[in-house]
Amino acid sequence: MSKPVAYLEGKFVPLEDAKISIMTHAFLYGTACFEGIRAYWNEDDKQLYVFRLLEHFQRMKNSTKITRIFLNQSAEELSEITLELLRKSDFRGNDVYIRPVAYKSGLGIGVKLTGIENNFCCFATAYGKYIDTSKGLNVAVSSWAHVEDNCIPMRAKVNGAYINAAYAKSEAVDNGYDEAIFMNRDGHVSEGSAENFFMVRGGKLITPSVSSHILEGITRATLMQLAKDEMGIECVERVVDRSELYICEEAFICGTGAELAPIVSVDRVPVGDGKVGPIAKKLQSLYYDVVRGKDKKYMKWCTPVF
Repeated sequence: MSKPVAYLEGKFVPLEDAKISIMTHAFLYGTACFEGIRAYWNEDDKQLYVFRLLEHFQRMKNSTKITRIFLNQSAEELSEITLELLRKSDFRGNDVYIRPVAYKSGLGIGVKLTGIENNFCCFATAYGKYIDTSKGLNVAVSSWAHVEDNCIPMRAKVNGAYINAAYAKSEAVDNGYDEAIFMNRDGHVSEGSAENFFMVRGGKLITPSVSSHILEGITRATLMQLAKDEMGIECVERVVDRSELYICEEAFICGTGAELAPIVSVDRVPVGDGKVGPIAKKLQSLYYDVVRGKDKKYMKWCTPVF
């Protein structure tokens, strides 16, 4: 049975003992950035594979540069800390979600980023589905506008920015939907509440460009490569209008948590024939094989824990 540990202030401690002060700057002001990383258990190999581990920490280092949270460790060193954490927790037989956080750890009042102590922590937990990906999602366009890059930088996964996502997701669920689709203030589609968005039109895969105030998603990049290499489908990055949501042939959202979740209706208008589309279904199957280390062509993305 696993005994989860956390990494906090330079050492491994039992998860239940990993505590921060209520005066911590990151808690008071949201001055932190994070990554969501998944590790998948492969029963045949008796191995836990962390998916695109280094790429996640390379993105975190970019986030820390933007948010002025300076860490001494490199992306490679942060990856090693994470692997050691997983070994100590011994998550054999389980899929795992990993949450590393770089944060302003100084104590005190004052809204600023400079002159405040920085720190890093990480924990992991056995984790299943964030969204039920076995069936299609019914989504709604949110009344909340997506935060913009010149307000809170979207190329950084800033903790405090996710209040925006929480408003959109809560509104959608309260109104009987599964998820939300954000528009930006320019009136174009941005992303889901905490996921990137794709649609299919004319047999082409289309996703909002990075200038549409989206997170530069690692799952997004993975699916674009799999679509091209395994299905011969090129992905077009461009501005997406709201009206396209109602006439596209297929749609889905994706992310580390959501994986690939097909959409079957937007604002109660069926997407295509109202069923999970063939491209989304095939891409989802490919993705699941890749993340579990079953497709040996992509083992470079899978880091073994044990």
